[in-house]
Amino acid sequence: MLKAVLFDLDGTLLPMDQEVFTHGYFKLLAKKLIPHGYEPEALVKAIWHGTAAMVKNNGSCTNEEAFWNDFANTYGSKALADRPLFEEFYAVDFQEAKTFCGFTQAAAELVSTLKQAGFRIALATNPIFPAVATESRIRWAGLRPEDFELYTTYENIGCCKPNFAYYREILSRMDLKAEDCIMVGNDVREDMVAGQLGMKTYLLTDCLINPEGSPIEQWPHGDFDSLQAYLKEHPQPC
Repeated sequence: MLKAVLFDLDGTLLPMDQEVFTHGYFKLLAKKLIPHGYEPEALVKAIWHGTAAMVKNNGSCTNEEAFWNDFANTYGSKALADRPLFEEFYAVDFQEAKTFCGFTQAAAELVSTLKQAGFRIALATNPIFPAVATESRIRWAGLRPEDFELYTTYENIGCCKPNFAYYREILSRMDLKAEDCIMVGNDVREDMVAGQLGMKTYLLTDCLINPEGSPIEQWPHGDFDSLQAYLKEHPQPC
């Protein structure tokens, strides 16, 4: 019997073209920081380098610490002194990034239906953004942060997808076994890896990310309607 559904966010509950979103997000960030002495190309390179540091994080610190330690290696004390600028960006300017995303009512409806059926719901979004940015993206999807028992941000965890440790940490915090859960996501590499831990998986294909061209027939897959039908095939928690 399934007890919990873990959802990815970007490209899953929140439709988007990842490249379009990333390009628009970096453009907004550069616009905010250029007046404060940051050259756009170097800034983007440093952000990517800091993101890589989070992806490589082994849990010895939070992803927030991993990012800022790496970012400070590039910009020194200026980076740390300018943290309020970044915090203001995510609280204010980042809201414009909603225009780079789509919307599907089916996402919020499915989460509501699953909660009513007794499923525990977690947001297993790659924790490379601060909470304020993640909470904004949740709202853009027509949901509320409190709709999720747990959602991961760069402040509250020290590993990333596709690291098994990321999924194990979620299981530990929710006191669940892998076989109790299904991971729903659109990224073959980052989301379907949960199956190797014993979770069921479902590949949402509306905004599919499959850079290696893996045959998707190996996983249950389809749109939100197909996902809902798939979940109905399993015994309900209550």
